[in-house]
Amino acid sequence: MSTSRKSKAAQGRTPKPKVRKATAVVAASLLASSETGGCAWHGLNSLPLPGTEGTGDGSYRVYVQMPDVTTLTPNSPVKVNDVTVGTVSGIEVQNWHALLTVSLNPGVELPANAVARIGQTSLLGSTHVSLSAPDAPAKAQGRLAPGATIPLERAGVYPTTEQTLSALSVVLNGGGFSSLGDIVKELDTALSGREDKARDLLSRLTTLTTELKAQKGNITTALAGLDRLGQVFAGQSRTLSAALDKVPPALNVLVEQRQNLTSALTSLGQLSDTASQVIGSSGKNLQDNLHSLTPLLTELAKTGHHITGVLSMLAAFPFPLKTYKNVLKGDYLNLWITYEITPKRMNENFFTGTALTPPSTPDRAAVPGPPAPQAQQPAELQTRMTDPFRGPLNLLPAPPPAPKAPGPQGGR
Repeated sequence: MSTSRKSKAAQGRTPKPKVRKATAVVAASLLASSETGGCAWHGLNSLPLPGTEGTGDGSYRVYVQMPDVTTLTPNSPVKVNDVTVGTVSGIEVQNWHALLTVSLNPGVELPANAVARIGQTSLLGSTHVSLSAPDAPAKAQGRLAPGATIPLERAGVYPTTEQTLSALSVVLNGGGFSSLGDIVKELDTALSGREDKARDLLSRLTTLTTELKAQKGNITTALAGLDRLGQVFAGQSRTLSAALDKVPPALNVLVEQRQNLTSALTSLGQLSDTASQVIGSSGKNLQDNLHSLTPLLTELAKTGHHITGVLSMLAAFPFPLKTYKNVLKGDYLNLWITYEITPKRMNENFFTGTALTPPSTPDRAAVPGPPAPQAQQPAELQTRMTDPFRGPLNLLPAPPPAPKAPGPQGGR
């Protein structure tokens, strides 16, 4: 009886103030969740937390494209140089990658090409978004405006604790870490007693790298030249292909004639030895013969173009090739021959510079009678003495008649 009465009395009582407050919080949470995600409920962490950075008056939003958000959640802090300046207000999927909505305090200034990374705040797994300038400060450009988007190429994730431990376990368990002692032992065995050579090798490597660095421009130029040469070869690919197709048959011919070529080279060496012996033994005679040829070659040079004219007449002597058609005219034969057989000309043409050169050759044949003194010979006589057409006959005038001897005087 008492129990039923108490229950009825409890049903008639009004709720306490604490129950009312809890009901109000739940109703506010449901209302906020309906505003942010419709009918979906993502937990209390999906609701904006009051008093966090980047939610006050004057704050602005930027967007970050992330390839992977790892364990990042909404309301995670946003830091610049390890100082919290904002919060992550939203995470959604966009074209196979994540899109973060970041709320920043009004006084935060970042370059337009800022970099975003997701890092761990502690080893327990809490994460945050880190915003910073590019690695090279000189490359910072402009200012990050409200509503701007940091693209994927400037976003990434720092290694997490799980990834670090996993990589370390691979090294320690199956990554060859256990073989490090063997490697050190083998290196010690290899270098034992060769320390000086190892030091010399290191110094030489240093010199080599220094020289390569000094020749960097030349190496680049050489590589550019090789590139141009490769382009030329590429343009002549058909010609090179045809040449390569024809080279093997030529090599086969050389292989077949290898014995002959070897014999020819051996004979050439023997000829060279023989020629060296001949020149060594008869060098003085050869020099004398060449010296004796000097006058002959000098006279040939003096003839000029006349020797070619004489050679052209040799095959058709005595009729020149240019006028042989005019030799026979009707019933008569045209022939004009000029011979110059003076001793002086014969000496110049045939005996000069040889052992047959006479000590002195007169310009005319000797004739009987005492020659007149040179100073007393007239000009006509001088011309006739040197003219082959008028000498050497009748060169001197007839001697004057001898004076008559006086007769006997008659007497009375």
